Amino acid sequence: MNADQSDELTEYDTEEEPELDRGPLEQWAANAIKNPERTYKAMFYTATVFFLVTTLFPFYWLLMVALTERGNLQDIVFTPGSFDPALLAEGDLTMGINVYAFVEVFTTVPFHRYVFNSFVIAAVTTAIVIVVASLAGYVFGRLQFPYKGPLMLLVLIVSFFPPAAFFIPLNQLFNTPVAVLEPIMSDGTLYNTPHAMLIPFSALFMPLAIFILTTFYAQIPDGLEDAARVEGTTRIGALFRVIVPLSAPGVATAGVLTFIAVYNEYFFSSLMTDGQQGNWAPLVEGILRYQGQYEVLFNLMAAASIIGVIPVALLVVVAQEKIVSGLTTGALKE
Repeated sequence: MNADQSDELTEYDTEEEPELDRGPLEQWAANAIKNPERTYKAMFYTATVFFLVTTLFPFYWLLMVALTERGNLQDIVFTPGSFDPALLAEGDLTMGINVYAFVEVFTTVPFHRYVFNSFVIAAVTTAIVIVVASLAGYVFGRLQFPYKGPLMLLVLIVSFFPPAAFFIPLNQLFNTPVAVLEPIMSDGTLYNTPHAMLIPFSALFMPLAIFILTTFYAQIPDGLEDAARVEGTTRIGALFRVIVPLSAPGVATAGVLTFIAVYNEYFFSSLMTDGQQGNWAPLVEGILRYQGQYEVLFNLMAAASIIGVIPVALLVVVAQEKIVSGLTTGALKE
């Protein structure tokens, strides 16, 4: 190759590509190919902002309704945008901001008892689900026996049915007087008792917990359990002393998901009680107590909804690291 040919190749390589007449979509695709990291960041921030806006806007609207006096609720409920939230930051209460709505929630209706009912039922149900699901997860995840796969599928099928499909037989069962229960219950039935909610809740949310714990328990090396068995520990002891602590993210994930589902459940709990706080009525039933025959206290309903979310929000904040680890690590099997 002579010098003239070399100069021609160099001149050809350094020549800029001619700009094509691209449309907006083609131009965006070309820029994305040239700088993919910038495109990924832009898409991530766009999705994050969209998620935050759609998720947090209902809480913003509830807060605005809760802080508005009853006389001005017509404007904020039926005329969106008429309330200026900047007045709250400036401390101007002339527009009828009622900061005492969160106190009236407890004075108008014993709302704290409804929160207590839902919290206790959710906590007890979660404990039952975790204990039973741990035993079942150990069997499905670490033992070998015939028809293991079909039995696991049969357990998961229970979660596919809608809760309403079980209501009629459970309602008849819990409203039938039983002679053994007469000394304990006034009418011998489980109606208006926490047992009428604990039993169906535990059965409905058990399959998901079993599936999660089975995945985690199957990943624990057999040598760790064998070492505990050599020291004289039984299978149950090895399960709760070795396997469960090592599977803390999975246990936390199953527990938190069960607690949130039971805490927010309304269908069964509203039908198994008469709505009175002394009869273990749930949180949502307490929120509906602010709806009277002639008046609906929208501001108190909004304030009660915000208060009811606080326990679940605190639980998620405390256990978020375990939940994220459980949802990611549990998806992989070594």
